[in-house]
Amino acid sequence: MDHRAVAPPLLSRVLRGAEEERSAQATLAAWREYRHACELRLRLDPPVPGPVCNRSFDMYACWGDAAPNSTVTVPCPWYLPWHHRVQGGVVARRCGPDGRWVTDETGRPWRDHSQCEDLAQEQLLQRHAWLLEQFRLLYTVGYSLSLIALLLALLLLLLFRRLHCTRNFIHANLFLSFVLRAGAILTRDALLQRHLRPGPGHPLQLLGQQQAVAGCRLAQALTQYCVGANYGWLLAEGLFLHKLLVLAAFSGERCLPAFLLLGWGEPVPVSPLCPHVPPHPLPNLVPISPGAPVLFVVPWVVVRYLYENEGCWERNEKAAVWWIIRCPILMAVAVNFVVFVRIVRILVAKVRAHQVSRGDTRVRLARSTLTLIPLLGVHEVAFALVGEGQGGGTLRLVQLCLQLLLSSSQGLIVSVLYCFVNKEVQAEVRRGWQRCRLGAPCPPGPRRAPPRGTRRYMAVGGQHPAPPHAGGHPIAESCC
Repeated sequence: MDHRAVAPPLLSRVLRGAEEERSAQATLAAWREYRHACELRLRLDPPVPGPVCNRSFDMYACWGDAAPNSTVTVPCPWYLPWHHRVQGGVVARRCGPDGRWVTDETGRPWRDHSQCEDLAQEQLLQRHAWLLEQFRLLYTVGYSLSLIALLLALLLLLLFRRLHCTRNFIHANLFLSFVLRAGAILTRDALLQRHLRPGPGHPLQLLGQQQAVAGCRLAQALTQYCVGANYGWLLAEGLFLHKLLVLAAFSGERCLPAFLLLGWGEPVPVSPLCPHVPPHPLPNLVPISPGAPVLFVVPWVVVRYLYENEGCWERNEKAAVWWIIRCPILMAVAVNFVVFVRIVRILVAKVRAHQVSRGDTRVRLARSTLTLIPLLGVHEVAFALVGEGQGGGTLRLVQLCLQLLLSSSQGLIVSVLYCFVNKEVQAEVRRGWQRCRLGAPCPPGPRRAPPRGTRRYMAVGGQHPAPPHAGGHPIAESCC
């Protein structure tokens, strides 16, 4: 008998119950063993004379021949993960007077399996499932808002030529990595919901790992690549800012090939399409070969396919396989945290050197520190220290909620701090709006480069050198 035949909706609960006491693969193997034993017994049992309801396996329990106008009971099937708690229960079916099994309103054979349900565990799982669904809605909204804000920020950085510089080139790549990460996660969730939803034609769609489509697994692999690229550009932001503050004569353009290799791939220079057009202020570099994310995503895909090729690769039951992805990301988070600490120390020294009032020093330092946290992803350190799957109950749910909220809204926060509230970006938007209102065309030539002596300060502060008492955010105003 084909195990993909029509089955009762109760089988969709087996996976949820298996999550605590046994894996989905073990539950599926136990169900197959139970089915094989049932089919063997049905073939070997001698036939019963007279009209009877035929023996069968209804994908849940094993039924022998039944006399008309009778109610038949069998013990709860032993493949259920919670069978040790319902060993004394039975499943009941009714055989009609015409020698056919009584059906319900859907046309399927009626069955009473209430004694085989673990009601307390079922209620707990339903409550957790509802909470997880709320969490999914939470990070879906966060990633959607981040996606819109990041696309608008990218448009502004690419539209205004006065904003084209090394610092904003790195910002633009970071924004793009956030866009790809959000888009990949939203696409993956859509595919998971469509392919993991139980349907009448696939009764074991939640258990039958062989029914997962290749597109779902491809989405998982692309998601891991986009997440890795995002952490790579977060690390590039931290390294660039650290070198900018430490080295007196630092040329950011020399580090761009290394940053592109860290985030996307090996870059090569390309010539402008039109020779008569002035060169673009941003470096003409295009990645042509895989970068750092591919170095751990491809091995993860190969190992996952060979040793944990289950479902849509949405579950990580083998820790060794998951650490192929997790280890490089934790290394990037650790390096960025060290960079964050060193940058804060440098900022403390620079702010104190200006000899401003104590209250003003604390305010400026707090603003700079808080602005750096989303740019460098420092909040990830707290979740890395706690670890995945550590704790239980309310503490674990609170940790999961905070992690999803911060991760999904990080792109939104970064785009707001480093684009929308940036004074130079706001000035360019106002200037462009005034030109549009007056009907004047944009100046065709490239922007005038600032004096070399002020270039380093402007890359950090987004303005020309100012006296020590002048205001201005030393980190958030990070334009040319």
